[in-house]
Amino acid sequence: MLNKKDYYNRDLSWLRFNHRVLQEATDQRNPLYERIKFLAIFSSNLDEFFKVRVSDIRKIKQLDKPLRKRLITKPNKLLREIKKQVDLQQKEFGRVFFTEIIPALQNEGINLLSYKAFNEEQQAFSKTYYEEHIQPSQSLNFSKNKPFLENEALYLVSQMEDGMLLWVKINKNSPRFVVLPSANNKHCITFVDDILKQHLKTIYKQDFYSIKISRDAELYIDNEYSGNLLDKIKNALPNRVSGQVTRALIDGLTPNKLQLKLHEVLDINETDIIKGGTYHSFKDLFSFPNPTSKNLSFLELPPLSNKALDEYSSMFKAITAKDRLLCFPYQSYRPVLQLLDEASNDANVLKIKITLYRISNDSQVAKALINAAKNGKDVFVFIETKARFDEENNIKWGKILEENGANVIYSYPGIKVHSKILYIERIEENAPRAYGYISTGNFNEKTSRIYTDFGLMTANPKITEELSQVFQILEGQIIIPKSKQFLISPFTTRRHFKALIDIEIKNALAGKTAYIILKLNSLQDAKMIKQLYKASCAGVKIRLLIRGICCLVPGIKNQSENIIVTSIVDRFLEHGRLYVFGNNGKEKMFLGSADWMTRNLDHRIEVIIPILDRDIHLKLKEVLELQLNDTVKSRVIDANQTNNYVAKDDLSASSQHQIYKTLL
Repeated sequence: MLNKKDYYNRDLSWLRFNHRVLQEATDQRNPLYERIKFLAIFSSNLDEFFKVRVSDIRKIKQLDKPLRKRLITKPNKLLREIKKQVDLQQKEFGRVFFTEIIPALQNEGINLLSYKAFNEEQQAFSKTYYEEHIQPSQSLNFSKNKPFLENEALYLVSQMEDGMLLWVKINKNSPRFVVLPSANNKHCITFVDDILKQHLKTIYKQDFYSIKISRDAELYIDNEYSGNLLDKIKNALPNRVSGQVTRALIDGLTPNKLQLKLHEVLDINETDIIKGGTYHSFKDLFSFPNPTSKNLSFLELPPLSNKALDEYSSMFKAITAKDRLLCFPYQSYRPVLQLLDEASNDANVLKIKITLYRISNDSQVAKALINAAKNGKDVFVFIETKARFDEENNIKWGKILEENGANVIYSYPGIKVHSKILYIERIEENAPRAYGYISTGNFNEKTSRIYTDFGLMTANPKITEELSQVFQILEGQIIIPKSKQFLISPFTTRRHFKALIDIEIKNALAGKTAYIILKLNSLQDAKMIKQLYKASCAGVKIRLLIRGICCLVPGIKNQSENIIVTSIVDRFLEHGRLYVFGNNGKEKMFLGSADWMTRNLDHRIEVIIPILDRDIHLKLKEVLELQLNDTVKSRVIDANQTNNYVAKDDLSASSQHQIYKTLL
């Protein structure tokens, strides 16, 4: 068992990742509106953290001590440390927003005003805006009793002289920001909160303060291993509205008397409270308006066409000729949609099988599958209904696909299907030929524009035959795969990765070149971390690119002195996973959907494939090298996760820009 010196707590490490997001908001190399966007990402991430992870920790507190100790030794201590770290980050957030972003906006001719700074024309505009846009849907809720505050909803609250609380809910469907009449040759913007506050102050002669509640968003499906899981998920979704309070974010200027009253009526304590600034729900900054004609965002990097694929009139011919690599978002998602569209209309295609984890609201992928089913193809779709916060949308598309003739299977009890795989069977020369697509990212056109992912198209029988086995598992035809090429969780992944590490250890001890390179979203599994420590002590050189959670503690003598960890946070979200092992000069590389977290290795169906095409191997290695040598957006993950930049070169030298240039 690893102790805390060997293992950085996963939740505190996640907070350090969100700190890296916050760093991007402070980075003046980024355009102003990109810095604002990173504040929105930080806020959105933190909301989800409290709805999910803090909820889990609170639930663990309720377990019997022996089981609780197996999960988290001291949950109360962890919650206190989380609160401490979040308080520090909230203060930094406020400092960045008020002392950096607002002055930077002013330099661009944009004033963000509170209602107290409105001139007469703006006050009149505010009054009209309230009457025409807010009042028709606004409700006032007077309450002496315990009110119910909706999850993630924004409220204004004030205490009357008789002790009564006056609550005002801000309509979540209203624009959060309102462009006001300009003043002094400056564009003016205000929060809709301020328009409400002006109106309320006029009527009640009282100041109002912001409050937002985060609630437990886990579904906690009882007896998941029995009954209809789909129905249980449908029935559990409304529980998110009424889950336990995990955070009360309040205006730091809220008077003590009102704070004490809030403790009482909301049944919360000091541990639940995070004191923020005057405004909450900064994820709404995604929609912050730019009333100027200036470009204050990143210059566009439009997705590139894949020149090699463009030479072919048929995707099947292109894939037959050679394995094809797609690098998103640098390259267009169009080839994936072309492959599905061609397959759906090709008379020679018999079968299309696919896994869907997160589907876009207006999914072109799903529409192609519907077309295929209507055209008489055997369409099998596995839909993961336990993809958190996408359950409802996934269920919606599952129903539509079923209604149009597709064979749809939903989540397995007790396990998630996290693989992103596609299998197509086509008759060629009177015999079936299989085509496969394996990706690190979801079949989602929207996220393909903002997540960095890799996708491999292949007709190599060594890949497609084992891909067929994975779908046989999903269809219930076989229980355990017989894979030679694939690493498949929860069956073989852990064992095979351990064996690959052991080979590197053996080579290092024999004086041979030995190295491991991993590009992951998260590294949390204690057993795999222990193996990496063992490899480091044997002399294996280990380079890790970890975007988010990293529980491994690098740079410790006689433990991890041969391990270097860096993390890149940049304009695109790093999402692809690659695994490289030196293998005494015969380097092995794998691509897949699995992080090194216990859930990915033991509790999800994941697919990791070897890179067999030499050209693709070299291209992926080139991408890796660019990221390993990033001197713009790369941070060193040290033992304390202080997030120091490797260097701070010009933006155009960032690895993401360099990767884009290599694909031009």
